[in-house]
Amino acid sequence: MARAATAIRVAPQTRGHLAELARERGLSVGRYVELLAQQATEAQRAERLAADRAVLRDLTGCGLSDADFDQAPDVLRHAYRLAAAKVRTA
Repeated sequence: MARAATAIRVAPQTRGHLAELARERGLSVGRYVELLAQQATEAQRAERLAADRAVLRDLTGCGLSDADFDQAPDVLRHAYRLAAAKVRTA
């Protein structure tokens, strides 16, 4: 059974660019747009980031704040060091 479809109006230049991107991936334009639509929204990414940080804090016992995460260029490596130090002292 075929799915219902709808049209999305875009400028011809945009349509051409989408077609090229889809072709490079071996996809139809419709399938490529479907895959693009599956990407997380900004709110979903923020929710996932908050959840990941909470898990990291729980598992490692580190007390890094969101500001620490945001300001540190490589906070994951720092978190691993903190966790390793905690294990060595345990």
